Amino acid sequence: MWSPSRAPEDRIAAVDALRGFALLGILMVNIAFLASGYRMSGLPEPGFDSGLDWGVRWFVTMFMENKFYLLFSFLFGYSFTLQLDSAARRGAAFVPMFLRRLAGLFLLGLAHAVFLFPGDILTTYAVVGLALLVLRGITPKAALMLAVALTAVLALAFVAAAGAAVLGLRVPGATSGGLAQALGADILLRGGPATIVSEHLHELSVIVVLRVLFQVPAVLAACLVGLALGKRATLKRPDPRMLRTLQWAGFTVGIAGQALHSYSAWSGSGVVLRLLGQAVDLVTAPLLAAAYAATLLRLLPRITPLGRMLAPPGRMALTNYLGQSLICSLIFTGYGLALVDKVSPPLELLVALAVFAAQAAFSHWWLRRHRYGPVEWFLRALTHGRLPAKQVQPT
Repeated sequence: MWSPSRAPEDRIAAVDALRGFALLGILMVNIAFLASGYRMSGLPEPGFDSGLDWGVRWFVTMFMENKFYLLFSFLFGYSFTLQLDSAARRGAAFVPMFLRRLAGLFLLGLAHAVFLFPGDILTTYAVVGLALLVLRGITPKAALMLAVALTAVLALAFVAAAGAAVLGLRVPGATSGGLAQALGADILLRGGPATIVSEHLHELSVIVVLRVLFQVPAVLAACLVGLALGKRATLKRPDPRMLRTLQWAGFTVGIAGQALHSYSAWSGSGVVLRLLGQAVDLVTAPLLAAAYAATLLRLLPRITPLGRMLAPPGRMALTNYLGQSLICSLIFTGYGLALVDKVSPPLELLVALAVFAAQAAFSHWWLRRHRYGPVEWFLRALTHGRLPAKQVQPT
């Protein structure tokens, strides 16, 4: 029987299941940006304007966007504490080992961003990982306080940007690239490898500053929460009262805030409301993400097939994350079928579900024969400076 607390190789199965769940949510968000040059420019796809198309956009923005990458970031921070504990038990030098791991993540993320998806998160984790290394001795209480402070500062920055917009000042990144840029992106993404890479490089040049100023602190805040709870081993035996509290807060305050954020994103109400909506999103998206995690943690002991389905893709999270972008690139860009902006938002979600189902099945098959996913094996070899032993599972 699947256990919510233990997994193969002395892993915490709840962490793997949560990671698998986060991967599904990330794919259902990212696929819209992988499938459309308009979405990467901050605009809806002009060819899909039905009520169902708009309903899907609102649903994804309200219930998925910015929630699952925060959950994934939380798990990155939590797993950091597991790696610390593992190194301590083995008497291994943690710092050089973790620095090699971060270097591997950064290189993988850079290749991912240039060739497949500019919205890559791995390079951000590599940068945030350095901060976690510096802060590894922080107390759980101090880590939580720092996470709250980072979130508050970011939210206030968006409020200040909204105030600047009211005064007529230009706010960098507050407006989309426009129809001409979106149309140009579509043309390039339907082309050959050289034009696809050139478009990705252009997108990276536009978002890199905003990523450093806003995504890195937001990811660090989520990682710090994971670090704090990891130091307390919270996910080994979650407190039912804590889980119920997270559900109550997330499904009330979180949904209310996300409703406002969705309205600000899609109502066409202007820059000021959109910036205020992003401020609200920074505060309430973590609450809704926490509610999702708490709900899954409560369900795992009761519905054991759920854990058996989600844990294997979670154990191969890096392979599957990169694989999602590769598969979607083959579907939507000139690498393959070149269906960019030819697939409706509802059909995109169906494609995402099909891709994840295939990845889950592949992960089950692979892990019956191997201890690590293919990319996990490579990163582990780089981290430890040697090839992992016993990659093939005994039969």
